[in-house]
Amino acid sequence: MAQPTPFGRPMRDHFQFSPSYMPLNHGSFGTFPKPVCTALRAYQAQAEAAPDTFIFFTYDPLLYKSRLAIASLVNVPVEEIVFVPNATTGINTVLRGMQWEAGDVIVYFEVVYGAVGKTVAYITETTKAESERIEAHWPIEDAEVVKRLENTVTRINTAGDGKRRVRMAIFDTVVSMPGIRLPFEDLTAKCKELDILSMIDGAHGIGHIPLDLGKLQPDFFVSNLHKWLFLPRGVCALYIPIRNQGLIRSSLPTSHNFIPHPRSAHAHGNPFPRNRQPAFNAMFDFVGTIDNTNYLCVPAALAFRRDICGGEEAIVAANIRLARAGGDRAAAVLGTEVLDGAGSGMRECAFANVRLPLEVGDGEGPVREADTGLVTQWLARTGSEEFDTYLATVFYGGSFWWRLSAQVYLEVEDLVWGAKVLVGLCERVRKGEHVQVGGATV
Repeated sequence: MAQPTPFGRPMRDHFQFSPSYMPLNHGSFGTFPKPVCTALRAYQAQAEAAPDTFIFFTYDPLLYKSRLAIASLVNVPVEEIVFVPNATTGINTVLRGMQWEAGDVIVYFEVVYGAVGKTVAYITETTKAESERIEAHWPIEDAEVVKRLENTVTRINTAGDGKRRVRMAIFDTVVSMPGIRLPFEDLTAKCKELDILSMIDGAHGIGHIPLDLGKLQPDFFVSNLHKWLFLPRGVCALYIPIRNQGLIRSSLPTSHNFIPHPRSAHAHGNPFPRNRQPAFNAMFDFVGTIDNTNYLCVPAALAFRRDICGGEEAIVAANIRLARAGGDRAAAVLGTEVLDGAGSGMRECAFANVRLPLEVGDGEGPVREADTGLVTQWLARTGSEEFDTYLATVFYGGSFWWRLSAQVYLEVEDLVWGAKVLVGLCERVRKGEHVQVGGATV
C-alpha cells in the first residue's frame, strides 16, 4: 500500500485549486479532492446514461452505502442518519417539523449562526413558541458557558405562573464566526439533566473534531459533510435518534414517501418502487428532482482520507496543531493575540481567531463603529481581487478578528503569508481606503 502523502504543500496536488489561489478559508464552503471529483463525475455519467434506471433503481442502494458509512463513522445505527443538503436545511427540518405549543421556549447562545437565529425567529413568528438568547461573550470558561445555560433554563422554568418552559436548547460544536469550539459535550449532558431537547449545530463537526454520537446521544444533530469531510457541496448528515423520530413528521420539502394520517388526505400515488428502508428514512431518500449524486461520494471521500491522508485521527490532530501554531505565528506577525482564555477549550479545533491591529473610535486612523461592516467586506473583496485568497474577518467584542482555517493542504508559512497580507491591508484601512467607492468617500 502506498504511503500517505505528507500534509502541507504536497497534499495540495490532490486538490483542484488554481496554482495562484491560496485557500485560507476552508471552513466556509470546504472543497473536495480529485479522486472524489472522479467518483462524482462517474455517478453523474451513469445517471445521464440511463436517467430513469439510475433514479428509480440504482440510486437508493448507493445512498444507503453512504449513510451506512457515516453512521459507522459517528457510531450510531444507520436508521438514525439521513442526508439533507446543508446544516441550515437540517435545522429547519427539525424546527419546522416540531409541534410547538404555547409556553414552549427555545434558548440559544449569542454566537448562534445567523441563519439558525433567523430560523428561530421565523418559528416564533409562525407558531406559539418563544425564544430567548443566552448572553455569553468569549473568551469565557467552559464551565461558565454550561452554567449560563442552566441558569437561563432554571430562571425561565421557575418564573411567574410556570406556563413557560424551555423545550429546546440550540448550540454549536464549533461556532462559525468567531471560530471557537464550544463545550458541546457538557452542554448536551446538562440538557439531559434539565430534561430539555438538545439541538446541536455541528456544521463544523464531522471531519473537523472527534465525534461519537453513540456516546454523546444528543436529541438532534446536524453536520455538513462538504466542509470538513471532503464531500462535494452540499451534503449534510442529519442525526435523529429513533426515540425522537416521531417528533418530526416530514422531510423538507415533503415528498412522495411522506405518509399522511388517514384523516388528513386522500390517497396519493407514489411513482417510486417500494422503499425497503424504514418509513422515516424513506422520507428523505427522494425529496424532489435534484442532482444528489454528491450524496453517493462518502465512500470515495473516506477512502481518500484513509489512504492518502492517513485516517481520521491523523487529519483532525494535524489540523488542530496547525491552527494553533499558525494562529500563534500570525498573531506575532500582526503584533496582536489569538482569541483564547483560561478554562476554555475554544482553540481545540481547526480554527484560530487572530486580532487585527485596528482600533475603533473617532478621528483619523481608528475605524468608525458604523463602518465595521465596510471593513470586513473590503478586506474580503480586496484579498480576493488583489491576492487571490479569501480573508474571513469578523467584528466581535469590540475588535476585528481574522478567522483562519487549518487544513491538510496548508503549512504554517501559508498562514504567515495571510497575516502579512493583512498587515498591509490594515494599514490601508487606517488610511480610510475601505470607505472609498469609485473615488468618492461614503
